Amino acid sequence: MIDSPRDADAPRTGRRYGLVVLLFVALGGALSFALARTRWWLPPGASTQAAEIDRLFTTTLIVTGIVFVLVHIFLAVLIWQGGRRTAPAAYWHDNRTLELTYTLAPAAILVTLIAMGAVVWARVHAAPPPDALVVEVRAEQFGWVFRYPGADGQFGRTDATRFLTRDNPLGIDPTDPAGRDDIVARELHLIAGRPVHIRLSAKDVLHSFFVPQFRVKQDAVPGMVQSVVFEPTRAGTYEIACAELCGVGHYIMRGKVVVETRGAFETWLAAQQPFAP
Repeated sequence: MIDSPRDADAPRTGRRYGLVVLLFVALGGALSFALARTRWWLPPGASTQAAEIDRLFTTTLIVTGIVFVLVHIFLAVLIWQGGRRTAPAAYWHDNRTLELTYTLAPAAILVTLIAMGAVVWARVHAAPPPDALVVEVRAEQFGWVFRYPGADGQFGRTDATRFLTRDNPLGIDPTDPAGRDDIVARELHLIAGRPVHIRLSAKDVLHSFFVPQFRVKQDAVPGMVQSVVFEPTRAGTYEIACAELCGVGHYIMRGKVVVETRGAFETWLAAQQPFAP
């Protein structure tokens, strides 16, 4: 049987289409990456942890990107060669060397990345330093409440079942002397260069404390207190977002965190009304 000219040109046409698709994917990927870098990339870091997390993110992106490109080049070469072959494909039952290579190599890469992530995770969730500013943060539908200890450095007791009112949103026990100088605020103020220990809780449903510039994201679970430690490094005003779909008003659950000098922070704190002056 003699192949028609159209049949003889089919493999060549297929390879041309494949090359066009490959160039389109490569060009689209490069343009998408460039556009993402200019418009949707990570905001500038504003905490000591941000540099470590960004470094880990970049390393992961480079390693997985190299593997992605190599795997697809390998697949393209196989398809290209397969289209040129006329003999039946070779078959073998197993190849121990090949199987060990494509099993152990990805495993070693993944274990290395996971170990690097575990080191960063341990640093972010390490015990707070003694000089850390302790702030209680409570998430609720749909807002944030912050509490600072007063001059005694202690938080007063809370009992939401007995003392929770509009004027006492955290349910601070008015009979506890330790709570009389507590400061309850609707803005989070922090000191640039001083570590912060956030004690995070939720009043009603699952929320998530998320400040992209600090690279901090921690879920707030009702009935639990989560610890978050970080150190803001750059003065400015940042937005706190709830990163969990927590109800119909989720979109308005936005808070504000102000990072300022120690003097400005103490001035702001002195201007706040204690719970029971």
